[in-house]
Amino acid sequence: MNLIYYIYKTWRKIKLRITDIFDYSITWWHLKGNNASFSSFISRGIPYIMISRKGKMTIGQDLFLNNGLKKNPIGYSQRCTFFVDADSSIIIGNSVGISQSALISTCSIRIGDHVKIGGGCHIFTTDFHSLDPNIRKNRLDQKKRISAPIEICDNVFIGAGSTILKGVRIGENSVIGASSVVTKDIPANQIWAGNPARFIRNIE
Repeated sequence: MNLIYYIYKTWRKIKLRITDIFDYSITWWHLKGNNASFSSFISRGIPYIMISRKGKMTIGQDLFLNNGLKKNPIGYSQRCTFFVDADSSIIIGNSVGISQSALISTCSIRIGDHVKIGGGCHIFTTDFHSLDPNIRKNRLDQKKRISAPIEICDNVFIGAGSTILKGVRIGENSVIGASSVVTKDIPANQIWAGNPARFIRNIE
């Protein structure tokens, strides 16, 4: 029984090492092919990246990505998604970790250094569709969408399954509880949670 265990673990370790090399190579290709500016990164699994010709994505040092259930087994199976529309940007600082999350920028998403974004988070700079039902009937609905930039400052931790909506700024060191929906600015050094997210307490 122990022999089978060690054989399995050795085989798995070798397989993961080979997979990591493949994942890095394909992710590098996707970043270069989308004209992203980047430095060092590790990608477990392969993210989905789509950057408009007039869009911009800049990544600092030591980005760490988890894509898919096998790479971060907490129940979220999707890959990381990065979508940058025309005349829009995603700017990511140094030593940022992102798991199975979607960043959709129709204007600007700026992420500071040492930010952790948990599995299954969604960061949207737009509502995608109008609140007016008459406008939603029109095929040009998305042309009338409202966008506003998002800023996530240094050392922020966003818990798994959270959604950050347009126009929000999250201050330094703050923590967002799992499955929260952030609809307004959050000051530095605070913990917020819930739907919509509410103040819980200060960080000492």
